Amino acid sequence: MADDQTQHMQFGWEEWIGLPGLGVPALRAKVDTGARTSALHASDIEVFGSQAKPKVRFNVHPIPGREDFRIPCSASLVDRREVASSNGEKELRCVISSVLEVAGETWPIEITLTDRSNMASRMLLGRTALRDHISIVATERFQQPELTYDVYSTARMREGAPRRDLRICVLSREDNYSTRRLVEEGEKRGHTVEVINTTRCYMAINALSPEVHYDGKRLPRYDAVIPRIGASITSYGAAIIRQFETIGTHCVNGAAGITASRDKLYAHQLMARARINMPNTAFASSPRDNANIIGLVGTAPLIVKLLESTQGKGVVLAETKKAAESVVDAFRGLKASFLVQDFVKEAAGEDIRCLVIGGRVVASMKRTGAEGDFRSNLHRGGSAKSVRITKDERETAIRAAKAFDLNMAGVDLLRSDAGPKVLEVNSSPGFEGIETSTGKNIVGKLYETIEARVRPMPIRRRKSAG
Repeated sequence: MADDQTQHMQFGWEEWIGLPGLGVPALRAKVDTGARTSALHASDIEVFGSQAKPKVRFNVHPIPGREDFRIPCSASLVDRREVASSNGEKELRCVISSVLEVAGETWPIEITLTDRSNMASRMLLGRTALRDHISIVATERFQQPELTYDVYSTARMREGAPRRDLRICVLSREDNYSTRRLVEEGEKRGHTVEVINTTRCYMAINALSPEVHYDGKRLPRYDAVIPRIGASITSYGAAIIRQFETIGTHCVNGAAGITASRDKLYAHQLMARARINMPNTAFASSPRDNANIIGLVGTAPLIVKLLESTQGKGVVLAETKKAAESVVDAFRGLKASFLVQDFVKEAAGEDIRCLVIGGRVVASMKRTGAEGDFRSNLHRGGSAKSVRITKDERETAIRAAKAFDLNMAGVDLLRSDAGPKVLEVNSSPGFEGIETSTGKNIVGKLYETIEARVRPMPIRRRKSAG
């Protein structure tokens, strides 16, 4: 605004304002020169983050009478201040700094957060928020351009939504590369990332207020949960994730997808239903069908794979039909469940790991088994290097992740004469091998999808049936 215009800016006793830094484009505010500090109506006010750099998150309800309509916000905590209300009651409030916008002009102001649900105005503008060039016309309203609440029902809310700091939970029992990278990258982006031991969580299961507890306390309201559930605790880990889903927390991967990907038999059935190409596979329960399932798959060499196998453990290559029968008998003797698959010779001990995040392949690497080992797992001494994949391979990996409804998945492919064949879909892929071999910031890509999913969009609570 030009200088001659700023000299004559007038406010009435009520004005339309915007708080663009909080993602609030239109708000009616009462102008009160008797109050020192501005105040904003907020609910679910919660301080989080480190003691050195505390933050506060809260919900703004910009439309009077519409407490069901809220905008999630977060900001740095500037201060905690005791404020006396008009009736003399004192309240300790969180203080934030934000940008005030009026008629295209912006300037920073301090705002206290409080419950103004009984007030006619969602916000009060105190005298410290008013610049020297502003004069007050106490008998009039709306001396500046009027806005409308219609902006909250348009796509512009998503386009103009500011980035906000999030509180994120990583469900993990291990202090490994992947867990450390999730913390490091999240904090670098300004988020608060807490690692929670999955097996130490316990649940309050009820209809009105389902909760997740940890170490004697109820866990806070997280913006997102990143599951890193080990194979040995799949069942309990999935139960914890289901509880977070019940609460309404965004989970990067849902319980159903994780459970399905860990059950190799069910996983192959899901992929077959989605018409995803994979090695010929057979399964039977009775020992009398040993020869039959081997015959269904084809000729030796064959792969015999435990349903609970991970990182290449419990996967055996049988070079001959007789060897396959011996391995099958041995597994049956241990009362173990297993699959029999044909061996894709042309893959030559190599597979391709495609990392799918948010429905896109963000990186891919070729893994080669150690000398004399047909398994290409990096945990078993295999090596990896970045690889360019074909359009068919890319589409196959995306379809495989989608079949399990996974937002993040490591899809393992074999290159066969008949095109790409999916070996496995991993719902908790490691980041070290693929970040090292490709040089890409994979964890950063994951956070981009989380931020896009939980950015401050208006939320309408579902009204219960009358």
